[in-house]
Amino acid sequence: MAENGSSKLDTPTNISLVATGDLVSQSLEYKTVSVFLVLLVCGVGIVGNVMVVLVVLTTRHMRTPTNCYLVSLAVADLTVLVAAGLPNVSDSLMGTWVYGHAGCLGITYLQYLGINVSSCSITAFTVERYIAICHPMRAQTVCTVSRAKRIIAGVWVFTCIYCMLWFFLVDIQHYNVLLLFFCGYKVSRDLYLPVYLIDFAIFYVIPLLLAIILYGLIARILYLNPLPHAPNSGIAMVTKMLAVVVVLFALLWMPYRTLVLINSFVSTPYLDAWFLLFCRTCIYANSAINPVVYNLMSQKFRSAFRSLYHCRRHAAHTRSLSTLQMGYSVARDPRARSPFHLRLFAPSLIPPICRQTVAREHGASALKPPECIRTTALGNGLPFRGSSRRSN
Repeated sequence: MAENGSSKLDTPTNISLVATGDLVSQSLEYKTVSVFLVLLVCGVGIVGNVMVVLVVLTTRHMRTPTNCYLVSLAVADLTVLVAAGLPNVSDSLMGTWVYGHAGCLGITYLQYLGINVSSCSITAFTVERYIAICHPMRAQTVCTVSRAKRIIAGVWVFTCIYCMLWFFLVDIQHYNVLLLFFCGYKVSRDLYLPVYLIDFAIFYVIPLLLAIILYGLIARILYLNPLPHAPNSGIAMVTKMLAVVVVLFALLWMPYRTLVLINSFVSTPYLDAWFLLFCRTCIYANSAINPVVYNLMSQKFRSAFRSLYHCRRHAAHTRSLSTLQMGYSVARDPRARSPFHLRLFAPSLIPPICRQTVAREHGASALKPPECIRTTALGNGLPFRGSSRRSN
């Protein structure tokens, strides 16, 4: 659920806003810490989630049902970071809402959309892991990429429709004395409280209870029954990684969920500026930390991230060489093939990992060095250098 720390008149609801009008939130110390934390966490999260989407979309062997759900989770986290995190920077600096009525509706809608889709994506890959491990025969027909895409599309459509409710609950508000604007509820607590409680149950309590039950059953299969799977197998490692994602989701959302739940039933809400900043930072960290978990716990993701970095780096170097060659050709007769002109196409000057790409562009043939062999092998889902171990 999104948090509105702007309002002291009601319960916090919008996570992108700060406690406008509070002396602490207007202090230079608070603004400095708030802007630094938000930019750091959101910057890391945006880069990491974009890399997750790119490696799954561009690497064939990474297109698995589980990774499809992780892409959905990454896109949802990007939505949260952009729609909730970045507006918080302008809010901290300006001390008032600067995006107008349309921005209030649109940003609030996107915040709830990202938060709820991320919860549904976590639930989806939890169920997928349960079927894959506890019912392996059924998983051959149920746990497929095409089915995962249909489920993801259904999740996004359902959540997009569900979150339209917030268009009718929020609007621009202002303090009469301070003349400061904020984006908050335009209805009384009696009207929005049932909506929040339903949202809290559907997108937090139920997914966590379901995850506890299903991961308990998965643990029994993996660790108490040695026949189907070994505890150190690739399947077990993937399951551990996804379980860590679920645990982080529960822990990092707990401060905010607890705060709003308590504030919903007290006459004077607790809106300490530093604690609200802590709650927002936890929410942003939840959306930013998943790519770090993938990199630490999955060999496939780690290798894919590394390959993506090297290919982007060498592609930029290749483009600079092509620009140099074009400039040289303009200065000289194109029919003149001097030794220097030929050396521009020499394989020794082309970065090894992308030499095959340059050869295709210039109609020449080039041998694949070890780096290209490794990249091609990983891209085709093959072991590299004779390794028969398939790790995740």
